[in-house]
Amino acid sequence: MRIERDSLGEVRVPANALYGAQTQRAIENFPISGLKPRPAFIWSMGMIKRAAAEVNLELGLLAPNMARAIIQAAQEVIDGHWNAQFVIDPFQAGAGTSHHMNVNEVIANRATIILGGKLGEYLVHPNDHVNLAQSTNDTIPTAIRLGCLWRLDELLLKLEKLSAALHAKSGEFANILKSGRTHLQDAVPLRLGQEFGAYAKAVELDAERIRYAAEGLKRLGIGGTAVGTGLNAHPEYRHRMVTRLSTLTGFHLAESDNLFESMQSMADPVAFSASLRTLALTLVRIANDFRLLSSGPATGLDEIRLPAVQPGSSIMPGKVNPVMAEMLNMAMFQLVGYDTTVALAAQAGQLELNVMMPIIAHNLFEMMHITIAAVGVFTDRAVTGLSANKDRAEAWLAHNPIVVTALNPLIGYRQGAELAQEAVTRGMTIRDLAVEKAKAGLLKFVDGRLITVQEIETALDQAMQPGGGL
Repeated sequence: MRIERDSLGEVRVPANALYGAQTQRAIENFPISGLKPRPAFIWSMGMIKRAAAEVNLELGLLAPNMARAIIQAAQEVIDGHWNAQFVIDPFQAGAGTSHHMNVNEVIANRATIILGGKLGEYLVHPNDHVNLAQSTNDTIPTAIRLGCLWRLDELLLKLEKLSAALHAKSGEFANILKSGRTHLQDAVPLRLGQEFGAYAKAVELDAERIRYAAEGLKRLGIGGTAVGTGLNAHPEYRHRMVTRLSTLTGFHLAESDNLFESMQSMADPVAFSASLRTLALTLVRIANDFRLLSSGPATGLDEIRLPAVQPGSSIMPGKVNPVMAEMLNMAMFQLVGYDTTVALAAQAGQLELNVMMPIIAHNLFEMMHITIAAVGVFTDRAVTGLSANKDRAEAWLAHNPIVVTALNPLIGYRQGAELAQEAVTRGMTIRDLAVEKAKAGLLKFVDGRLITVQEIETALDQAMQPGGGL
């Protein structure tokens, strides 16, 4: 161990740790979940610290050798070399000061070593140099925004691939007629391809919502320091930081038009979280449909067959379950819970600051990570290898009494209802029963004229064609 001092006194720190006294206090104070910061957070904070050192060097506020050491140390953080040194539980002191000081101490100690010093000597000081012109209150919300943007393209690509896979199935299944179902009861026919085309469109629209919500994350309050006044920051710092971060990250970032709002409000992260929740609800619905459509096979719908990726039972030989749809359900349930936490944490902000930022950051980064992984696996191991059971789908349709809806314009609603009820009672198809009654002269047009077998056949055949009205 080595001895360090902070404003509260001496602290024993592991001898080889890059972090220092305030991090060690947080380790001891918050042994809550065992969770650690996500790489998105570490990357974002490294970016902020590198940009700040470069800007402060340009402004003549940091000595060149010190600035260069901070820049090198921050880049090593960005590159993931010191991830194991970021050790603070997300359930911690409000605002993220512990997270922030963990970053400051790691970079300060690493920069000190680069300059020839030793751990804990702080030739580069965590507060005076690494944290120059910054505070927890403007760096943590900036890190939240940058961390979500860091994996945005990756997320959107996963959604694009899922939508494309569903679109491909829509084309593959374009000629398979099946029963529609509403209220989980038989409804008018549609094509299996149309059903899958709707899934593809829903995912596509959710991706657009996420892309739109992400635009709000590009507005940065960096330079507002503690409450939005910019106290202790150079007048040009704010503008230069946004410009520099845009260059370093490749994101099209913008300055906040109201730094006070940017300190107080977590509305932009909430909106982004809500867009992920909307996607989660869509994916739960699709996963549930996959489970229903593949149910059975002997006693269920069995209209689609999901790839068999693992045995489904420890006791029932040959059983195969829709495990990828089940996985997606559970992952998306978790997302909804994360979003609820983000919403509650956001409304808990008071006056000039939201102190619940650590859990907002953690949950947003978890949402991104889980969604990217779950959607990717579901696409590759469920959707891509999915096949249709054409015979079963069309067999269900043949026995669907609601096919009678196609005859409504000819025979009217009342006769149609009677025909449907009799078909169910007698176990006949609508086509066979309608033909039987037409031959017997028992089926009439709405105007009272007898309908012919040919007219029945034509109406049902036309309804089953693309654009046939069903």
